[in-house]
Parts: sequence; C-alpha cells; structure tokens
Amino acid sequence: ESAAPFNGTEQQRATRGTLIPPDVASRMDRLTVGDVVDLALGNSPQTRTTWAEARAAAAAYGSARGHLLPSLELDGTGGPSQAVSFSKALVPAQRSSFITSLNLSYLVLDFGQRGGAMAAAHEALFAADLTHNATVQAVVLQAEGAYFSYQASRGLYDAADAAVKTADANLAAANRRHDVGLATIADVLQARTALSQATLNEQTAGGNVQAARAQLALALGLAANSKFDVAPDTGVAPVMQMAENIDTLIARVERDRPDVAAARALARQSQAQVRQARSADLPSVTLGASRGNVQSGSAALAGNTYALTFGVAVPLFSGFSHEYDIVTAQENAAAAAGRAEQVRLIAVSEVFTSYYALQTATQRVATSAELLTSAVQSEEVARGRYAEGVGSILDLLTAQSALADARAQSVLSRWTWYASLAQLSHDAGVLGTRGEPNITLTPVSPGRP
Repeated sequence: ESAAPFNGTEQQRATRGTLIPPDVASRMDRLTVGDVVDLALGNSPQTRTTWAEARAAAAAYGSARGHLLPSLELDGTGGPSQAVSFSKALVPAQRSSFITSLNLSYLVLDFGQRGGAMAAAHEALFAADLTHNATVQAVVLQAEGAYFSYQASRGLYDAADAAVKTADANLAAANRRHDVGLATIADVLQARTALSQATLNEQTAGGNVQAARAQLALALGLAANSKFDVAPDTGVAPVMQMAENIDTLIARVERDRPDVAAARALARQSQAQVRQARSADLPSVTLGASRGNVQSGSAALAGNTYALTFGVAVPLFSGFSHEYDIVTAQENAAAAAGRAEQVRLIAVSEVFTSYYALQTATQRVATSAELLTSAVQSEEVARGRYAEGVGSILDLLTAQSALADARAQSVLSRWTWYASLAQLSHDAGVLGTRGEPNITLTPVSPGRP
C-alpha cells in the first residue's frame, strides 16, 4: 500500500510544514500507537521517495509496452527551390513546393528485443513497488520503536519516582527510631544516602524521558519542541507466545518479505536484460506505409504519393560492442542473483534472531512479574520489621534497592516484549501499515512462559 501524504480537506500544516490530519490534531496530547504510525508515514520523506520511484517505474513499463504498437508520424516540408540543369528541363528551374506526408511504421519482428525490454521494465516495476512496501514497514517499525522507547522511559521515571517516595518513607522511619533512641545516627545517614541516590536516579530518568521524546518527535517528522504527547499506558503486557514455528516463519519470509521479493525481481530484470542484449545481434523486420501530397507551382510535380515498404536489417559488425554488451548483461545478472541470495540469507537470519528474542521477552515478562511481586512483599516485610525494631536498616535498604530494580525490570520487560513483537513482524515481512503485527499469538500456559 502507498504511504502518500494526506491531502485535500484531511490535512493541515503544523510546525515546519508537518502534515497532521485534523482528527489527530485534536488529540496531539494523547497519541496512540496508531496515531504515531500514521504521522510517521504521512511525514516520512523515505516513503514519498519510494512512492515516486514506484510511479516512475510504472511509467517506464508503460513506455516499454508502447514499443509493441505501430508509430504514426505526420511530416510537412516545403519552400522555394532553384534547380540547376544544363539540359532542357520539363519543369521550371525556379519553383516552390510543399509536401505533407503521413507515415506509418511497425517493427514486425526483432527476435526478443522489445520483449526483453518490456520484461525488464515489468520486473523493475515489481522491485520498485516491493521496495516501497519494505520502506513503509521500516518507517512503521522505527515509529513503533520510538513510541515503545518513550513509553518505557516514562515507566522507568515513574518507577524511579516510586523509589524516591519509598526512600523518603524509610528516612522518616529512621528519624523516628533515632528520635526515640532505637537507632543510631548511622541508620539515618544510610537512609539519607539511599534517598539521595534514588533522587539522582529519578533525575537521570527524567532526562532520559526528554531524550526519548526527542527521538519520537524525529520519527513523527515534528520539531523536538512541538507540543505533543502519547496516551499513558501502564497496563500489563499480555503473556503471549508464537503460534507458528520458526520453519513456517522462514518459509513465509522467503516467499513474502518485500525486500527479498524485490531482490528476486531485480534478478529477473537482469535476466531479461540479457535477452535484450542478445537480440541486438539478430535481424529485425519492419513494415511501413506512407501517403503524401505535393503542392507545387509546377503541375508536373504536384499530386498524391503512396508508398509501401518492407525492410530487413541484419547487423554484421559493430566493433564487438554487442558481444561485450551480452557479457556485461550476463555478469550483471549473476551479480543480481548473488545479491538476491544474500538478501534472502540475511532475512532468514533476522527472523530467526527476532523469533527467539520474542520468546526470551515473553519469558522475561512472566519472570519480572514474579520478581516484582516478591520484591514488594520483601520490602513490606523489611519495613515492618524495621518499624517494630527487629530489623536492620541494611535489610530495609537492600529490600528497597531490590524493589526499585524489580519495578524497572517490570517496565523494561513489558515494552521490550512489544518492541520484540514489532521487530519479528517486520523481519517476517507482515508488519501492517497501522502497526499491527499480523502474527498469530496464543496465551502462555500458566507456569510455562
């Protein structure tokens, strides 16, 4: 599908020429992942470039098909002329004439030159269309990746803020125990140090949020200081696993992935160019017809003319250029076939890697959920024991640190799972233009992520 810019009444100009649909403009402070993908596709110079190239390839194919039809030409020449003759002429030496003629010509047989050119243009059109599809998927993946990174950075900031609040509560507990003589000043200092460290982590996380926001703006084609934001999403990632095995995915990649199919089309184009180069050494047969009218000051020269021509052209010698053209086309075809095979191998490697990356991400989602549950309970127990005077500040701070790490792992595992799913969809060549993965997933059995 094309990724042409929004047009007509469905667009408006934003900062620096960015195009934003009116329905999206009304919710720029709560963009969804679908909105992010739409904006990225609508403002991407990459998709505009490949779409223009695909249209140019379509026009080139139409031009190649046009050579299968006859050509018709209307000519007109005339003017005064002076004839030099040393004998008695039947026509005056000074005369004026005007000749109009209608010429029809048709290449009857060329032994595959036009067919080769048309086949090459056809495969070039396939390659351009598929390259555009691959570019659309790449832009979608980039936009989704930026969206997931921004959501993850916001989640990490929230986790860091929760850690600050926990550290602040621990410091208050240490101060109370110190005030009643149940703890030394060392407890207070350690709790204060932990609070400062948590605050520092929160400040770093806040900076990371702004950096991720700038990358998201870049993916959307917006200025980094534009006013926009994405809708908060703090839900739990669905623990899902692939319903297809890796062999099925690889077979789909080899058959349907756009860049792999484009490479194959370019290889077929090179083969067609070999056929075209070979036909240059073969004869060609043409058929022509013309009808003309001569208007002249001399009645002997005026009148209608008719002609029917039949021609055969046999190339005899071209300085060996045709032979070298054939060798060039053959070697280019071999190189194109090698590139197509390399693209296929890279695609298989990518989908293999992303398949197992998604499996790992799925396992991490389940494990991080268990880790967070245990860390919350551990921190609550440690805080209660410390408040009752039977636990140490060291136990409390250790539990607090483990809880902060568990919160961060929970956030990262969730958004890593979404990013891994998008990457696998892209590598399999099925990532949709709305960001949909188009991959069949099934719920993970309890206890078996």
